[in-house]
Amino acid sequence: MLPLQDDVAPGARDTILDMKINRKTEILRSAIELIADEGYGSLSMRALARASGMKLGALQYHFRTWDALLIALVEYIEAEIIVALDTEGGFSAQPSVTHLIEFMLDEHVGTSDKLFNDRLWVQLWAMEQVEPLVSDLLEELYANFLAILEAMLAAHGAVNPRAEALMLLSMVEGESLFMGSGRRWEKDRAAVRNTILSFVEERYGGA
Repeated sequence: MLPLQDDVAPGARDTILDMKINRKTEILRSAIELIADEGYGSLSMRALARASGMKLGALQYHFRTWDALLIALVEYIEAEIIVALDTEGGFSAQPSVTHLIEFMLDEHVGTSDKLFNDRLWVQLWAMEQVEPLVSDLLEELYANFLAILEAMLAAHGAVNPRAEALMLLSMVEGESLFMGSGRRWEKDRAAVRNTILSFVEERYGGA
């Protein structure tokens, strides 16, 4: 006979919770790989269940609805990026403008195992066009970086820090969309990246 909820020891509850969290993380990582490798159109609850090696009902135990999955997916991506930036002194201690732009230009930003890559960002951008929920969630992620950049540029004395921050975000986003892996101008990527960093360094120095 299974124990009642109240009969489960606190340590056992923690272990069960950790197992659930780890399994959910594994599923989200499978979703990211599916999107990056096969395109956002290939992502469905059934396809993700197959990729995760489980039945659809088991997947729905962790993510009951499509929206719940999308929310968890974007939140996972955001959390990984924030942790990575914090590790480099980003959100907790302001880096320089150049340092922040360099961080954002890293195609594997947020992961040490290169799970995040150019193909993922391009597919997420396309996914935004058809999934309003994904669009809203990703814009919140962009808003975090925009706020940091705007504050830096204001401190640097920029006349219109919001406009300059948006310009820098546009350059970073464009670099991935136009020069990313498999794109027509991929061979020019290193030169474009260096040009962006040179421009930022020349304009803002160590600010």
